[in-house]
Amino acid sequence: MNNVSAISMFLSGLNEARNYRSTLFFLSFSCYSIIILVNVCVVLTIILNNELHEPMYIFLCAFCMNFLYGTAGFYPKFLSDLLSPVHVISYSGCLLQAQVLYSFACSDLSILALMAYDRYLAICRPLEYHSVMSKQRVITLVCLAWLTPFFIIAVSTLLASRLKLCSPYLNRLICLNWSIVMLACFPAETIPNSIIGNITILIYGLHGVVIGWSYLFLIKTCVGSIENRRKFMQTCVPHLISLFTFLVTILFDVIYIRFETKNLPPTLKHFVSIEFLILPPLMNPLIYGFKLTQILTQKYLSICAYP
Repeated sequence: MNNVSAISMFLSGLNEARNYRSTLFFLSFSCYSIIILVNVCVVLTIILNNELHEPMYIFLCAFCMNFLYGTAGFYPKFLSDLLSPVHVISYSGCLLQAQVLYSFACSDLSILALMAYDRYLAICRPLEYHSVMSKQRVITLVCLAWLTPFFIIAVSTLLASRLKLCSPYLNRLICLNWSIVMLACFPAETIPNSIIGNITILIYGLHGVVIGWSYLFLIKTCVGSIENRRKFMQTCVPHLISLFTFLVTILFDVIYIRFETKNLPPTLKHFVSIEFLILPPLMNPLIYGFKLTQILTQKYLSICAYP
């Protein structure tokens, strides 16, 4: 195909699942329902409790809202594909899904970096904390954590949309810009895509440096103080679990994209490609939700004890 307009649909790579489509639909629907439930619960808990209108919880609220945004870019389409005999997605729909999923992943890392910096300020520089992390500044940082990745990824999506594609077949469960670029007829046309992709990796690699720098100082500060160690265990361990889950799932996906091998079973390949849409959105709200329940229960008991 020499004309990109001639490519109207992509196959979405569900052929291997046709024999157990009902089971997969039930599991996916249950997973998505739980993701919506736990994330909405955490968001509403933070919004409706004035005691939780602090920077750490505002970042957590943004974190869970980002999960709702990212999973909305995958599960509705995936569930409708499981109910359909033909698994296709329009070209514009594929670009939109790539935009949502990439911006979701980048926003996740941005918010994790903000949460790490927030903990650094709270524990290592407590006297400056409230002046640096004012409510207005926190809201500004959250907006930047959402909007900056969206516009960066939009550049990559626009560059992908201009390519002339030679095949309508996309053997994946999700659309990603890299997968679209792999279908390009002329490799020379993909050079700008590679440049923007490497710049994006560099930018969000620096986010990882910020997180590492923050925790280096956090650990150094907490080693010599029992109170700081207690604060670290209460507020930083959930964040570290979230960070580890995110990095592992993204690492597997990047390895799969860059070094795709035909030796892996199709089911395993598909799971690896979507695990960042299953594990973090499901686990992190449960971890933080348990912590929020403890905090609110302690406050409730203290109020009852001292009327």
